[in-house]
Amino acid sequence: MLKKFCTALATAFVLTACITSPTGRSQLILLPDSQVDQMGLQAFETLKRDKPISTNARYNQVANCIAGNITQSTGGRWEVVVFEDDSFNAFALPGNKIGVYTGLFNLVANQDQLAAVIGHEIGHVLAKHSAERASQELAVNSGMSILQAMTNPQSQMGQAAFGMLGLGAEYGVLMPYGRTQESEADIIGVDLMARAGFDPRQSINLWQRMDQATQGQQTAEFMSTHPSHATRIRDLEQHMPQAMGLFQQAQATGRRPQCQ
Repeated sequence: MLKKFCTALATAFVLTACITSPTGRSQLILLPDSQVDQMGLQAFETLKRDKPISTNARYNQVANCIAGNITQSTGGRWEVVVFEDDSFNAFALPGNKIGVYTGLFNLVANQDQLAAVIGHEIGHVLAKHSAERASQELAVNSGMSILQAMTNPQSQMGQAAFGMLGLGAEYGVLMPYGRTQESEADIIGVDLMARAGFDPRQSINLWQRMDQATQGQQTAEFMSTHPSHATRIRDLEQHMPQAMGLFQQAQATGRRPQCQ
C-alpha cells in the first residue's frame, strides 16, 4: 500500500520544494498547502461526526479564549472544539482547526499550562509537520481519493491519512510525530504562548505534571519517537531565557490574558 502511495506521489508531484521551518530546520515538502489543508478539514469533520462534543460552557470558553489569544499572532480564523474524552490530549490540524479533550482540564492547574499544550499543537501546524510526514511516508493519490478515504477512517487508506495528520491513535494506527518534530513544536509553542502573554515557565510545570500523571506508562526514550518528559523539560529550560524575553515584551504591551 505504501509503495502505491509513493508511486502516486512521484507521479503527481514532480517538483519538490525545500523550505525552512520556523526554527530554521530544512524540510522537504512535496504537497501544496491547499491539499494538506483540505485533509485537515476533512479529518476534523470526521472527528466531529465520530466523537462526542462537550457542551461544558466553561471548558469551551477557556479553550476558545486561550486559542484566540495565541492565534492572534498567527493570522487566520481558527475553529476550536472541545471533545468529551478523558485523555490528556489536544491536537491542531492544517486548515486552522483545534481540538481539546476534556481530560486535559483535569490535568492542568491554570490557563498557562493549557496554553502550553495548545501552543505546542499549533506549532505542529505552523511547522508544516503533516505535509512533511506526507512527503516522507505517504502520498495523495492524485488528490481526491485519500480525502474521500478520510470519511471512512476504519479503512486502510483512511487510517494512513489520519496517522499522517497525527490522529492515528483515534482509529487504531500508531503513527506519532517524530522526536525532531515534537521538540520543534515545543519550542514554537512556548514562544507562541509567551507572545500571547501566557507565562512560558508553566510549560515546564505542565510536563512535570504530565510525568506524574503518566508515571510508569511512558516508553523509554530510546524506544519511542517522542522525547522523554525529562528531555522536554531540559530543552524548555534551555530555551526559557528567550521565551521569557517574549513574555516580558507581551506583558509590557498589555497582553495579559484572563481565560480562567
